[in-house]
Amino acid sequence: MLTDGELLAHRKSALDETRGGVPPVPSNPFFGVGPITDATTDEVDSRLRRQEFDRWIERTYRKRDDQGNDIGGFTTGELSRSMHRGYPADAILLDMMRAIHRYFEFPKSKRIAVGLGGGHSGYTVCVQHLLNANDAGQRVYVDTPRPESSDAGPAGFFRQSWATQLIEMHRFAENGDESRIHFAQKEGAIPTARDLAEMGVSVFIGVGHETTGANSYTDAEIHELLAWLDADPDNRHAIFDATSMLGAMPWPPETVRAVMAKCCMFMPFQKAVGGVSGYFTASFTPQALALIERNQHNPSWAIPRQLKIAPPLDPRQPFSSKRSVDQGPFYDAAEDRMLGGVINTYSVLAFAETTFGLLKTEERVGSVTELNRRSAANRELVNEWVARNPLLGLAVAEADRRGAAVTLLQVNDGAISASDLHPRIIARSKQLLGYEGITHPNGEHEPGLDSARYVNAFPGTPGDYRAWVGGIRVPEDVTALLENLKYAYLRAKAVVIEEELEQRGVKVEYAETAGTAAEGTREGTVKVLIADAIGLRFGADGKLDHSELAAYIAEKGGVFHEASIQAGAPADDGKVHFFYQPHLSTAEELLAEAGEGQYDAVIAAATFIPADAKFRMGGVRIGAGTGNMGSASWGGPNGEGGEAPLMNTPGINSRATAQMAAKAMLKVLPDLPVDALHARTAAGDFDTGKNLAEYPTSKLEGKRIAILGYGNIGRELARIAKAFHMDVVVYARPGHRDNILAEGYEYAESPVAAARGADALSVHLGLGRQDPATGRYANAGLVDDAVLSALNDGAVLLNYDRGELVDVAALDKALTAGKVRHAAIDADIFQSAEGVTGPMKPYLSLLPKHEGRLELLPHAAADTDHPTRVAGAKQAVDQLLDAIRNRAVTNLKGDLPAGYVSRGSKSPLGIAPVTQDDLARVAENARLLDELRAASEAIAAVIGALDSVSDVGHRARIVTRYRGLLAASILKQKNLLEAAGLVAPAARD
Repeated sequence: MLTDGELLAHRKSALDETRGGVPPVPSNPFFGVGPITDATTDEVDSRLRRQEFDRWIERTYRKRDDQGNDIGGFTTGELSRSMHRGYPADAILLDMMRAIHRYFEFPKSKRIAVGLGGGHSGYTVCVQHLLNANDAGQRVYVDTPRPESSDAGPAGFFRQSWATQLIEMHRFAENGDESRIHFAQKEGAIPTARDLAEMGVSVFIGVGHETTGANSYTDAEIHELLAWLDADPDNRHAIFDATSMLGAMPWPPETVRAVMAKCCMFMPFQKAVGGVSGYFTASFTPQALALIERNQHNPSWAIPRQLKIAPPLDPRQPFSSKRSVDQGPFYDAAEDRMLGGVINTYSVLAFAETTFGLLKTEERVGSVTELNRRSAANRELVNEWVARNPLLGLAVAEADRRGAAVTLLQVNDGAISASDLHPRIIARSKQLLGYEGITHPNGEHEPGLDSARYVNAFPGTPGDYRAWVGGIRVPEDVTALLENLKYAYLRAKAVVIEEELEQRGVKVEYAETAGTAAEGTREGTVKVLIADAIGLRFGADGKLDHSELAAYIAEKGGVFHEASIQAGAPADDGKVHFFYQPHLSTAEELLAEAGEGQYDAVIAAATFIPADAKFRMGGVRIGAGTGNMGSASWGGPNGEGGEAPLMNTPGINSRATAQMAAKAMLKVLPDLPVDALHARTAAGDFDTGKNLAEYPTSKLEGKRIAILGYGNIGRELARIAKAFHMDVVVYARPGHRDNILAEGYEYAESPVAAARGADALSVHLGLGRQDPATGRYANAGLVDDAVLSALNDGAVLLNYDRGELVDVAALDKALTAGKVRHAAIDADIFQSAEGVTGPMKPYLSLLPKHEGRLELLPHAAADTDHPTRVAGAKQAVDQLLDAIRNRAVTNLKGDLPAGYVSRGSKSPLGIAPVTQDDLARVAENARLLDELRAASEAIAAVIGALDSVSDVGHRARIVTRYRGLLAASILKQKNLLEAAGLVAPAARD
């Protein structure tokens, strides 16, 4: 028995080895058997596949009237209510048999039978058709040890019970002799052709390789078997249980083709597709069918009803009448038809699923030759991984005998594997691999990995884990499986040891049981400068009210100072201190305040932060653009190459800006002179019937607006314009094209293309990247003469972004020519000792010439809304605190400095593209999900039925019954999605 100290050492080692956390999971956690196992990756993929299957059924199986005219497709609902005979059931069965025969490249000379039942019983039935215990000349070789012999133990109950049926058949037959059955000395062994001939064997039964599925025949053995068959093809036969062989034959293609042509193959397909043992197929050579025909005259068994390969020639006669394989449930590839049907009832949809599954496998994997190649490659991948990871070993010692479909692994953990702890660990590891998870004695629960289901080894077989790793699996999934097996074993080992130690009364330290190490936090007193006004409305004292932010900072454990740090350094209390200095404006003032690194971080909105201002822990700009964030601490406005992170708060003022831009447009479009009409009406100088015709106008509906930029503001303005029924065209980077089209807008590949024929142009591109050498921004002057000339005459220009985006000289020309009737500009303007500065300055010179048609604002659209500014400041505080304490950056601009991690992006609900966090938040709201699912499924059901039902009367009944449900569900879904912030494109992660 292991000592307490040894157990503690084993536990520590297991925890150390899993300190890195959970490995990636496979794309599909089901590792059951089958060459066409359902390969969907998750629940969404599975539901999409089911819907795809429904559409495939509707397209493939069509209804015909009595004149042969197409009157629509069958639905899965109709097929599930239909009988198993007649059309389209016969066509579905024929299609499946044809697909199996074609994909696995059976020669046309081979017929494939179809029967009902599971794998073990079905294979027995197929084998028994070839056997005749009353034939004294028939000798059988079975490649598995004799039941209940010392060598048969690893086969387990299933395989021994199968072989026992062969022995009992001889014992009960009148002329039976069980000595005519030859059993192998070990699982999956094929004698030489000479040995088989000397034994007088006429039927070879291959089941040993399938005992675990982890065995395979060597290339040499297969060639010996083929040579034995070729020596007397009329009287020698081989039949394999090909459950784990089909599509996983690790031999050259020509050898595989020979096996497929010369050997009989048993294949339980539906088991492989959906995990339900519903039916099986079996291919037979012409010589094997002739043997079965002969066996009908002196049978030594009663074949179960699940498969009658040789039914009566006259179906009205009893089964004891003359029989023939020509009437059996066979697909004849030479004639491309079924010679008979399934004896009993079956599921039409199950057969259709098999055909569909084969088509999807072929689409995803390729030909069966490629499937075999991938299987062999996965076998080698397993070999290589195990060679690098000695904890897990392969139960099949001989490399060329290892299966290419299934791997059987055993744990090699020294004294632990030899102890009674071993089976407990294996059992607990399988709980962790599934969905149950494992719980430590202290109550700490590790949730299930959901990474590997059905990895149970058969009872009695060597090894601890058994999993399908055939060619349907991508190599990354096989590697992920192995890593998860190792991780699950080690985590389960720690738990079982803890349980054992607790039972012994030994105290266990649980501080290190977590699978990942805790992330360290940064401590110490920190100083933050707030360089812009936060409160944008006045309090009772007549001053701008910043009390909301001060209270929020206190709530977060920080300290708010309404003073400069120069008034006195804060106490060294380990807290984050915020110094509110909204009066700072010029570079000189900023450098005097922060040029020597007096502050660790900064929050700003419009104030320009010069390069020499130092902030070693980063800065946040309230808003999207960072053109004013010039500190070299983060590498300037681009945030490239600095030691500290640069962040922003995108979307925080998007709606305010977009609404102000819409307001500016509505001043002149529609072009109804409201002031003039008001004056005449107020003076009583207007007759609606006579004078209204003097003021023709046109509505916004049908007008074309070009939006340059697909950021949060541009997207929000597009939504507003669409609500006015305007035609929206958007220019943005090609990566946004699909999302722009998905939202129902037109995509333009250039600013000129967007402006062509537009009645309004709104710019929301941002300045873009700054060239460090020239100081020029990438988008400066983008709206030039070419862009403005492409507009319709009398268009409206809106620039509520950055003043530099518009070529002022080109705008002057466009206003003069009437190409632009009205321009609204919202840009920064500053006062300095030299006078007016900032992006607005060039526009001022146009005012005398274009008075009344040029509206200038001091970048007020985004920065005058009090709730928006406060919300942005709170978000900036949160982001800075996370960056300061946890080195975690949200809404990173530019490069991620060394030592930091990115938390992705964050924007107000419904503003920005949908992020992973947004969807995760929705997933946590059980009530919302329940309501949204009900509405969405109702919509899908009604629309799907309307699309699939072709009968006019049936469709009319659906319309009558479900019109109200559809309309209500659409409105419910729309409101729920908008409230959840999901009506937007997906963010690019």
